[in-house]
Amino acid sequence: RLLPPSGPWRAAAAPPRTRATPHAPGSPLPGSPAAPTLLSLLSSTLSGLARFFALLLRRPAPEAPLRRRDFSALIPALPAAGFSPGHEERSGRLLLLLRAALVLPGRPPGGRLPREVDASAGQSSPIPVSTAVSSHLTVRNQEEQRLRRTSYEVRTEDLPTCEESPGPTLEEASAWAQSFDKLMLTPAGRNAFREFLRTEFSEENMLFWMACEELKKEVNKAMIEEKARVIYENYISILSPKEVSLDSRVREAINRSMAEPSQNIFDDAQLQIYTLMHRDSYPRFMNSALYKDLLRSLSEKAVEA
Repeated sequence: RLLPPSGPWRAAAAPPRTRATPHAPGSPLPGSPAAPTLLSLLSSTLSGLARFFALLLRRPAPEAPLRRRDFSALIPALPAAGFSPGHEERSGRLLLLLRAALVLPGRPPGGRLPREVDASAGQSSPIPVSTAVSSHLTVRNQEEQRLRRTSYEVRTEDLPTCEESPGPTLEEASAWAQSFDKLMLTPAGRNAFREFLRTEFSEENMLFWMACEELKKEVNKAMIEEKARVIYENYISILSPKEVSLDSRVREAINRSMAEPSQNIFDDAQLQIYTLMHRDSYPRFMNSALYKDLLRSLSEKAVEA
């Protein structure tokens, strides 16, 4: 066993440990003479921040001055955009900017307008805005006209117009409600039904049926081929905006017969469209305001007579 050292080399006894007591709030920190000064500085700083934020919350937000945009460069384009010189204030600057941008020519990647070379001076000068606008409008109009002239566009001279017929009598209009066949037998009935189809954006069904009826009356072979081609391009081709709804069997039969078309090449297709109008559009026509207003008008005329 090792004996504890004795004599002068013996270590002094350590003082007994005591449990630290928590510091009470508001009392000076023990053993730190600068604690009251530090707490005073911290308290004054927090009070200043509190007053600053309170004042900031009470003050209204500063209004930033609005910058007035300069649209003077667009003034030469106002006539082409459909504006009078003082119209920009009434319609708003954004509307002015949009309307004028439609007529101004596009800028190249460099951000500058096209320049024309003055041969006499050997220098380049900006093209006037009015000249650029007019040339841009001309190019755009030519492009729109070119798009309209497509090979499958419906030609108005090839479409059957409204048939000339006297106005229907009350008896005729009342008979239309009996059957679809009686409606389609009279020109007045076809015209009234065609007007209704126009409101439903399905007028092409009646136009196709009428074109097939005209084809059946043709006897000249060259005219039969020409009219058959026009009917095909206007109502059968999938590229036509007035394509009628046909099943694949009928469409394939028409495609095979277009090499040598006859008067009856579209008979099956005409029957399908006739059945479609009978089952789908005819009941709605009978309940439409157009037909009811027509009956009311005819009834009032009959009473006055």
